[in-house]
Amino acid sequence: PMMLAAAALIGLTSVAVQMLVPLAAHLTPEARRGQVVGMVMSGLLFGILLARPVASLIADAFGWRAVFFASAAVTLVMLILLRFTLPQRQPMVRQGYGALLKSALALPVTQPVLRRRAAYQAAAFAGFSLFWTGAPLVLAREFHETQRGIALFALVGAGGALAAPIAGRLADRGFARVGTVLALSGVVGSFLVASAGGLLHSVVILALAGVMLDASVQSNLVFGQRAIYTLAPDIRSRLNGMYMAIFFTGGAVGSALTSPLIGRFGWPGICVLGGALPLLALGYVAFAARGRQSRVA
Repeated sequence: PMMLAAAALIGLTSVAVQMLVPLAAHLTPEARRGQVVGMVMSGLLFGILLARPVASLIADAFGWRAVFFASAAVTLVMLILLRFTLPQRQPMVRQGYGALLKSALALPVTQPVLRRRAAYQAAAFAGFSLFWTGAPLVLAREFHETQRGIALFALVGAGGALAAPIAGRLADRGFARVGTVLALSGVVGSFLVASAGGLLHSVVILALAGVMLDASVQSNLVFGQRAIYTLAPDIRSRLNGMYMAIFFTGGAVGSALTSPLIGRFGWPGICVLGGALPLLALGYVAFAARGRQSRVA
């Protein structure tokens, strides 16, 4: 119970990092917004992708408690840095918290760009979770990798986060729509490569699939954020909050489906579902493009 309570508090409070993304967008001129959001997201995504392998290596060397002590120390340092470096910003909002929350829940209905972008990323992030939840299980069971080997595998995959700043620059130049199609196609392609890695029993091919997947998912995330941040500056934080909530729900569903899929269909089942979801998203892109006017939506 104590561990579950601590995990709940970590989940509740770590959302603070998501507040930095719309803040960075607010402080950045329109012409460079995608680039800056891409840079911030690159740091965020590196943290997400490196967390598991770094934690495994620390636990292997010093025990699992050391992971939490180290995390607490780093978070304390960041608290001090942000306290003295973040600029003050007071939004001109007069609504109470309940009214703000209610208005945020209505945004997917009233903002079609948000609805579409969240759906695209939910499909991509579900595939991301399927891969990165399932890969350690398959590596341990079928490839007989040690905890350290699995950690190194995840470290290689983190290289895909380097795509975020590139995606931001492309979005600033008006290539968000084309970039979205390429990113979702990249997710499909990464699962084809992952399927080949499973058939050929190759850790190298699986790692390549991980890099492709990470780069594609992170690029699609930046394209989506760049699009929703152009909608309404006064509600940018709420737009970002709903965008994150929807696509993280997709990721949670992907994680939850991993064990049943592997148990029943093995690694091929992960690859089939992981590739099918972005294909559905591409179908949604094609359907939405018929009546769409915005170049960035």
